[in-house]
Amino acid sequence: MSEGRHIRALGVDRPGAAYLHGYDEGPLEPGQVRLDTLYTGFSAGTELTFIKGSNPYLHARWDGGRGVFVTGEPQQHFPVPFLGYMESALVSESAVADFAPGDEVGAVYGHKSGHTANPFHDLLTKLPPDIDAILGIYVGQMGPIAANGILHADAELLGRSATSLGASLAGRPVLVIGAGVVGLLVALFAQQAGASEVVISDPSPFRRLRATCLGMTAMTQDQAWNHAKVRWLHGGDDRGADIVFQTRADNASLHAAMQALRPQGTVIDLAFYQGGSPDLRLGEEFHHNGLNLRCAQINRVPRCLSFAWDKARLAGETVKLLHARGNEIKAQMITHVVPMEEAPAFIHHLVTERPDFLQIVFKIAD
Repeated sequence: MSEGRHIRALGVDRPGAAYLHGYDEGPLEPGQVRLDTLYTGFSAGTELTFIKGSNPYLHARWDGGRGVFVTGEPQQHFPVPFLGYMESALVSESAVADFAPGDEVGAVYGHKSGHTANPFHDLLTKLPPDIDAILGIYVGQMGPIAANGILHADAELLGRSATSLGASLAGRPVLVIGAGVVGLLVALFAQQAGASEVVISDPSPFRRLRATCLGMTAMTQDQAWNHAKVRWLHGGDDRGADIVFQTRADNASLHAAMQALRPQGTVIDLAFYQGGSPDLRLGEEFHHNGLNLRCAQINRVPRCLSFAWDKARLAGETVKLLHARGNEIKAQMITHVVPMEEAPAFIHHLVTERPDFLQIVFKIAD
């Protein structure tokens, strides 16, 4: 019988203040796997909404039965004890036949020094020995988010005739707006699928340089939608992108995505918006070109495909991408590796100083 242990975790004490705290975890029970965290990735787009106080759950309650937010009834309150969903871990004990001590896995459980998981309910994906453990942070959630965006494009362009992830993008030019982690992963999946050209836009020269190093054509937002309208011709006045992947939490970027589309084209939207939309002008291109806007979030896979997709299968596609491009991803996308004990101070630095970054990873001390 295993013993209990003490876990360290990262949360938000109050707006603007991340903090570390601890709790005791009980002994391992049948059907469980004990994990020792190796690395945990910081998802800035989501997690900073708790730091800044803009996350919708801090102001409203999600009514799952009706699928709506109920305003004025906050679902979460400070302190928020747990953040994060990008973990790479080592199995230290197992009461499950499929996992053995020493296995490395990609998982989703937050910025914690360890976790006890039930593989029948928690998605645990074994990492092949030739994949660097730090890349396992992408397997449980962030990679599947990007792959699900590609899957939504397949559903739009091919429907039930789509036979593999990204089949709709083969030989087709692709525009991705936003060179953050999600945008770069989407662009990498598009390259993997055989897109004829992958253009990615971002206002940051730092991020555009990283995208260029990954073999993408990097531009500013205005350059990108103009490029699509000048270069991607279909005959007559039919010009622009069939699909634009929009990954920036900025309504002006969503409008630029619509400007880049050909008539009846589709924006696959993976962004997490928290404010209003004063720069989204639906009376312009959206109306006159008959455009489509499709939200692609990880809890929803397209219904109109001829074969079943779930998060485990999307995680498998992420492992394939890491096999092919893992060394480049590590070199170009992981920009900061910070000891977990320094995480609160680093997050404060991130918010107040706004340094250039892409992927921040917290490393658990050996």
